[in-house]
Amino acid sequence: MKISLGPILYFWSKETLLECYQKVAESPVDIVYLGETVCSKRRSLDISDWLEIASMLQDAGKEVVISTLSLIEAESELSSVKRVINNGSFSVETNDFGAIQLAIENNVPFIAGHSVNLYNGHSVSLLANKGMKRWVMPVELSKDNLSAILKEREDTSSTISSTFETEIFSYGRLPLAYSARCFTARAFDTPKDQCQFKCIEFPEGIPLYSQEEQSLFQINGIQTQSHQTCNLLQEWTTMQAMGVDIMRVSISNIDELNIINQLHHLMSETNGANNTSEPIPLLNAEQCNGYWHGDTGIEWRA
Repeated sequence: MKISLGPILYFWSKETLLECYQKVAESPVDIVYLGETVCSKRRSLDISDWLEIASMLQDAGKEVVISTLSLIEAESELSSVKRVINNGSFSVETNDFGAIQLAIENNVPFIAGHSVNLYNGHSVSLLANKGMKRWVMPVELSKDNLSAILKEREDTSSTISSTFETEIFSYGRLPLAYSARCFTARAFDTPKDQCQFKCIEFPEGIPLYSQEEQSLFQINGIQTQSHQTCNLLQEWTTMQAMGVDIMRVSISNIDELNIINQLHHLMSETNGANNTSEPIPLLNAEQCNGYWHGDTGIEWRA
C-alpha cells in the first residue's frame, strides 16, 4: 500500500508552498500531486515553477503527478491544461472530462481525479482502455460501492493492465463541489473577476455554520469542502484487502504533513497483520467517515 499527497487545495504564498514541498521531499510519502486544481487566478507558482518542484521531488525518489483544474471555464484555462498534459516529463491527473479528452487525443496516459464522476465498473473499464492508468474514487462513494465497482470492472474488462491502480481519498477536508461562482469573493461582496485574491487571507478556507451554529462546510473559492476532516486512516488494512493501491492524504496546513509519517509508521508496524495500534490522533478533532460506511457524510463512525 502506497501513500500519496494530494495537490494543495488552498491559495498559499510561493514561500509557503516551497517550504511545504521541501518537507515533503524528506517525508516517507510515495506519490506527490502538484499544481492548481481549484482556481486559475491563483498564480503563486506558474507551470515552470511546478515543474522545477516536480524535478526536485523526483530526485528525492517520489513519483510526481501534475494535476489539472477541476473546472475549466475559459480558453486561457484550456491552454493551461494543454501545457500540463503535454509537459513531457511527469504523469498527469485529469480532474475534468475536457482534460481527459485532451489526454486521450494526445495519447498521454492519465489518472482520473476524484472530481471525475466515475460511479460504475463499466465507466472505469472504458477509460482504462482509453489510457487511464489510475482512478481516484469520488469521495461520496462507500466501501460497498467500491467493492461493487471493482468487481464490475473485473467482469467487464479483461484488457486492463495489471498495473492499473485504485486510489482512495483517505484524509483531509472532503472536496464536495465546484461552482462557476466564487463563494469567497461573494462573502466580501466583490465580483469574481475582481476578487482581490481574498483566498490568500484564508489559508485553510472560511468555515460556514448553520443557524444552529453547527459546523457544515469550508468555503475555498469556487470549491465547497466539508468542515470536518475525513479520516479513513485506520481503514488501511480493509482497503488493502479490497485491492486498493494508494491512500491519499490532503493537508490544510504544513503541520498536517506529520499525518504521513504516522500513517507510514502504522503500516510498517502492523506489516499487514491485524491492526491493534492506537488510532492516529488528528490535529482537528472534528472528523467524519460517514460516506465510507454508506452513511451521511458528516457522520463519524468509530
